[in-house]
Amino acid sequence: MPGPLRPKPLHPDALGVPGERLQKVLAAAGVASRRVAEELIVAGRVRVNGQIVTTLGTRVNPEADKVAVDGVAVQLDASKRYVMLNKPTGVISSSSDDKGRRDLTEFTGGYPERLFNVGRLDYDTSGLLLLTNDGELAQVLAHPSFGVSKTYLAKVRGEVTPQTIQLLKRGIELEDGPIAADAAKLVGGAGQGGASLVELTIHSGRNRVVRRMLDAVGHPVIELVRRSFGPLHLGSLASGATRDLTKVELGQLLTLARSAESDRKDPQ
Repeated sequence: MPGPLRPKPLHPDALGVPGERLQKVLAAAGVASRRVAEELIVAGRVRVNGQIVTTLGTRVNPEADKVAVDGVAVQLDASKRYVMLNKPTGVISSSSDDKGRRDLTEFTGGYPERLFNVGRLDYDTSGLLLLTNDGELAQVLAHPSFGVSKTYLAKVRGEVTPQTIQLLKRGIELEDGPIAADAAKLVGGAGQGGASLVELTIHSGRNRVVRRMLDAVGHPVIELVRRSFGPLHLGSLASGATRDLTKVELGQLLTLARSAESDRKDPQ
C-alpha cells in the first residue's frame, strides 16, 4: 500500500517571501548568467551582508542588502550610476555658481539621473572627478576618516631636487598642521621654461593641500591634474569627457568604501 502523499515544497516565488532571488539579481547586475550565479552561490563564493549564503532560494533586497562575490562588492541597485569626469580647468565643482562660471551641469545634463560630485577639485585644477547619484557611497568617501588616496601630476616652477622630494615624503608643516606625501617622485626635470613635473600621492582631503605643499617647498604650481582617485585612474579620458565606471572599477570602489564603512562602525 502506498504511503501518504508528501506535499511538494513550494518554490520561494510562491511563498510570498519579500525581495528577489539572489541568483536573479546577480545575473541582472551582470556578474554572471543565472546558472553560473547559482554555481557561485552553492560554492560559497557569495556573501550577503557579510555572511556566506549557499541556499539558492535566498531572497535579497537590491536596494538595501550588501552583496559580494569572491570578496568584491556588487551593486545590485540598477538605479545607481557612477561616472568619471575629466574636469577641465575653469569649471567649479558644483551644480551652480552665483558668479556665472562654468559648472558641472555642463557635463551631467545628458544623464537621466541627477548626478553630484564626490569631493571637489579646485576651479584651476583639472582631472578625475567622480559623479554619482549614490548618496550612501558619496557620504562614506567624503568622511574625514576615509582618506581616499589621490595622485596628482603637478607642473611647478623651478628645478625640483631629490632632496625636495624626500622632504615632501618626510613631511612639512603647514598653517593647519603637518602633512606628508604618501608617495612623491620627479617625473621631469626643469626644461627651457624652468618648470619641473612632480607626481604626488596623498590621502588628505584638506583644502588646496597639494598646491600649499609645493608652495611651501619653494615650487609654486603652474598646472595641476588629478590622475587617480582610490582605485580609479583617469587614463586617456579626454578633458571634458565622461564615461561610466567599468564593472571592475565599480567593484573595487564599492569594496573599498564598504570596508571603510565597516571599520568606522566597528573600530575593533
